[in-house]
Amino acid sequence: MILEAAMLQVKSGLTTEFEKSFKEASSLISSIEGYIGHELQHCLEDDHKYLLLVKWRTLEDHTIGFRESSQYQEWKALLHHYYDPFPVVEHFTCINLD
Repeated sequence: MILEAAMLQVKSGLTTEFEKSFKEASSLISSIEGYIGHELQHCLEDDHKYLLLVKWRTLEDHTIGFRESSQYQEWKALLHHYYDPFPVVEHFTCINLD
């Protein structure tokens, strides 16, 4: 499993609209092959900051399957105008500590 993480900084005054748009966009990402689940966390210290965590089966399910899909084009149209600066997306894998 791969964990995608992105810190989202939403423009001032747009958090309510962003959250509504994100609810709508959630159905787009969840329809992609290899998608496992996602959550959006709201920062307690900074009202305009969110943490997006998405679980994917493989890295390619995100970087190719989602990013090269028509759903991603809709996702971009719904969400990308809210961000300043544009978020850095990183991918993580679990380390076996046994």
